[in-house]
Amino acid sequence: MSQQIVNRTTGLVDYKELETNILSSIREGKPLTGRDGALTPLIKKLLEASLEGEIESHLLAESEENNRRNGRNGKTLRTSAGSFELLTPRDKTSFKIVRGSVR
Repeated sequence: MSQQIVNRTTGLVDYKELETNILSSIREGKPLTGRDGALTPLIKKLLEASLEGEIESHLLAESEENNRRNGRNGKTLRTSAGSFELLTPRDKTSFKIVRGSVR
């Protein structure tokens, strides 16, 4: 992985702030998981950082020169531990609508 990708993806997570918030939530008696769970912000940040790294890798490996980032979509992730919103990055050419279906 290039240093540029590492710097961009690790810069998304402020681990000290997350640690402080998680410990504070646990002290307040909040559950560990679920929408307001103590670990939910950490899971969200890690998943979003992973998705950012994946799109960066995809764009660097892409043979089509005109492909680029194209914003983010909000998605609700539902798990056995609860649900929360993720911001997922997207690119210009990955998803094309053909005859009413997404490819």
